Amino acid sequence: MTDCIFYGGKGGVGKTTCAAATGLSLAAAGRETLVVSTDPAHSLADSFEADLGSDPTRLEDAEPLPGLEGDADGAGGLWAVEIDPEARKERYEKLARALAADLRSAGISLSDEEIERFFAAGAPAGSDEIAALDLLVEYVDAGRWDTVVFDTAPTGHTLRLFDMPEAMGLALETAQSLRGQARRIGNAARTAVFGPMSMMTGNSDDEDESLETFRARLERARDLLTDPGRTEFRVVLIPESMAIAETERLVGRLREAGVSVERLVVNRVLEDPHEGCPRCRSQQARHEERLAEIRETFPDLAVATLPDLEGEVQGRESLAVIAERLPT
Repeated sequence: MTDCIFYGGKGGVGKTTCAAATGLSLAAAGRETLVVSTDPAHSLADSFEADLGSDPTRLEDAEPLPGLEGDADGAGGLWAVEIDPEARKERYEKLARALAADLRSAGISLSDEEIERFFAAGAPAGSDEIAALDLLVEYVDAGRWDTVVFDTAPTGHTLRLFDMPEAMGLALETAQSLRGQARRIGNAARTAVFGPMSMMTGNSDDEDESLETFRARLERARDLLTDPGRTEFRVVLIPESMAIAETERLVGRLREAGVSVERLVVNRVLEDPHEGCPRCRSQQARHEERLAEIRETFPDLAVATLPDLEGEVQGRESLAVIAERLPT
């Protein structure tokens, strides 16, 4: 069974770095691993220093690095993908057009644009979140990878992502009800005008199956997201008061949704200040205070800390430094 690890939190705290480093570590430990970026502002390719697209790309074999011990059978495979919201857009437009066609067959004069707006009104999020959930199921059920690591969007997008299955389920239920009513009215009208010959032009059930299949995939995504045996959500933050408050809200919201949150990752902690730098020592002391506050605020969560590295973390060697500090 494929496991899932989500990294979430506000923008700019290092989620992509954590996801990439975790993927590197898992692959080095012998697990076939896929790292997925669902953030519209992708930076996963920069972290791996590789060209990535909307389909999973296999990176060079993840050979064990110092501190990252591989298993007896050698290293696993490392894959990565940056989700393109446009890649799945046609699927949802097709569902909206199918609904429009049935409503028009019942004499309800609505344009494709009006129906598409109605269809979208049922979802509080955009196509990027829908694609993320759809692909979550696709990647997990493919059975190709042992672990799928998600670099999620900033907090606001993340909350919408976890709202999507329920919200879209209600929207699709309403859409299916309207389509059923419209189809019955349309069939009755055709029978009244054409008599038995109307049965020669019966409707295909393909669109109904598409709606039901789509809804089932969202329900499947909800099951995966709320299964603590398979999915873990790790919140990334930096040692600042505002970040702590936002993390508290995010953890509470995720737990309300039934999502397992067991670990916090505190990034950019100053651990080794420069000698003769009073400002650096002051910042180190402030970070220690914030860490104590984090542990007090979240006594039931494990806390991992990552050092404040100079410059951007890019490439396998830099990611390996982070991977040593992250659990797999």
